Amino acid sequence: MIVVSNTSPITNLAAIGQLSLLNTLYGTLFIPEAVREELLVGEQQGDHPVLIDHTPRLTIHPVSTSDLPTELLRDLDKGEAEAIALAHILNADLLLMDERIGRQVARQRGLRVVGILGTLLAAKERGMLLLTRPVLDQLINDVGFRISDALYQEVLDLAGE
Repeated sequence: MIVVSNTSPITNLAAIGQLSLLNTLYGTLFIPEAVREELLVGEQQGDHPVLIDHTPRLTIHPVSTSDLPTELLRDLDKGEAEAIALAHILNADLLLMDERIGRQVARQRGLRVVGILGTLLAAKERGMLLLTRPVLDQLINDVGFRISDALYQEVLDLAGE
């Protein structure tokens, strides 16, 4: 399975000690250079643990400017734009992205997109999490992950909690 990731699924799960969910569920994660740069900035600012040098299943793949449609950069940040472009280049099975506009653009381009919530549900389904609620609450309380009350309840319903 070829999986490309944007920054936020990696950093948010790493910040709460759950990065292993991505590795176990998806194996190797491909990231573009812009996501690598965002991860490095976050490391330097202390926003999340050191990831680049300590995550062996994180593979950096360059995206050339010729592969990056200008309309992506107009609507999205560089990390999101390069992640979408890389997913096309690699013919990825899945793109990990949480930002609403980025997800919409990716789906319009025919990509299959999953974010942290879908990842948590998949982890629960495969027995990697006993309960989804504590991890979801940790994301909200410790990382500032934003989710509506209705979506929070929908995720718990889907998880059978």
